[in-house]
Amino acid sequence: MPIDPAPLLTLAQWLSPAYPVGAFSYSHGLEWAVEVGEIHDGPSFQAWLEQILIHGAGRTDAILLAEAWRAPDDQSCHDIDDLARALAPSRERALETEQQGQSFARVTADVWSLPLPAYTYPVAVGWAARMLNLPLPETVLLYTHAFAANLTSASIRLVPLGQTEGQTILAALAPLCADLAADVQTLTVEDLGSACMMADVASMKHETQYSRLFQS
Repeated sequence: MPIDPAPLLTLAQWLSPAYPVGAFSYSHGLEWAVEVGEIHDGPSFQAWLEQILIHGAGRTDAILLAEAWRAPDDQSCHDIDDLARALAPSRERALETEQQGQSFARVTADVWSLPLPAYTYPVAVGWAARMLNLPLPETVLLYTHAFAANLTSASIRLVPLGQTEGQTILAALAPLCADLAADVQTLTVEDLGSACMMADVASMKHETQYSRLFQS
């Protein structure tokens, strides 16, 4: 059976750097980690991003997205969004998910004529995908890869890394995105948890960093 390209093209558009959610302006605390030398080359950045995908916001966002996609009604999705806001470990990380979610909801509602509230980013993507019957595994996969790609782009500018080295790291971590997309098929809010405290501290420290290029 031929594969219908329409759902994948919609997801590719939503999670493209060209989609106006402002992802390029957020570093997820990476800027502070580079400032203090915690991240200083390709291997240190790759280790940082790998842990975020396995134990941090990458995994958390994937679960929240999947739960929003599975939500039976608007109220259930609102409850998941409340949880997403409560889980933000710092003011800037809350701003990061709220502003990207608002921008995504506004553009997606206009283009696809969806009644999409200004949810946090993963919840907005999950709920919109559900309303358009887009497949959950592919939605999580492309969302997670876009998350990793955005941090890679920030690292290329901040460390700095060469373009080729940055893309090599992203390619090396792509299987983690696929694993996460597979795992969330059976994960729920009961499985939420994070063990990336250094990344959380970095986002808090970034709030008072003297010179900043990024909003988080």
